[in-house]
Amino acid sequence: MRSRLLLVVVVVMCAGCSNGEPPAAAEKPARQTTAAAPAPDDSPSSSRPRIVILGDSLTAGLGIDKSDSFPSVLQRRLDDAGLNYEVVNAGVSGDTTAGGLRRFDWATEGRVVVLVVALGGNDGLRGLPVSETRKNLAEIIERAQARGIRVVLAGMEAPPNYGVQYTSEFRQTFSGLAKQYDVPFVPFLLEGVAGIPALNTGDGIHPNAEGARIVERNVWKAIEPVLEPLSTR
Repeated sequence: MRSRLLLVVVVVMCAGCSNGEPPAAAEKPARQTTAAAPAPDDSPSSSRPRIVILGDSLTAGLGIDKSDSFPSVLQRRLDDAGLNYEVVNAGVSGDTTAGGLRRFDWATEGRVVVLVVALGGNDGLRGLPVSETRKNLAEIIERAQARGIRVVLAGMEAPPNYGVQYTSEFRQTFSGLAKQYDVPFVPFLLEGVAGIPALNTGDGIHPNAEGARIVERNVWKAIEPVLEPLSTR
């Protein structure tokens, strides 16, 4: 029953991620937005190893202050623990896996040691072929691994209106890729947050500050084991 609830919530959640725009319109702002975010290589913090969160509006923190987004919460956790990493919020509202792949090179500039891939919700909303979603995610993972970047993959759900077979294949794509490429896996990015009004903004779609802290904990469980061997280098 809980899985059904999550699927219903994802229908609404994905709609918020896409901002109601058709595919072509959603992708143009994504390319423009990427011209402004992470810090340039000559910034004071650029010498620190980077953890890049490649995602959509859930990563960007739509509806809340950017300082409350889950990448910012992760940064504070690392700082408090004395771990010298820079978290880069590479979230673009409305982005698909194809959009994430297109901006991979730009998003992973600098000394990136970990890449969290938190994409796919908008693919599911649009009913894009699962094979294309899988291909895009696989290429992102392969390109990161080829550069020695450790990858953490976050799972997402597709809306039920495309049928049981589609939603099942969509879900299995994420777990299958995690096994194929032997990467840490977050089964569902919004676990413990989706469908709970008190943990979401007024739109009932995106996590509020409290919800973002739970999302960060979901991601932290997968990232922490990755950082332990890196911190000894």
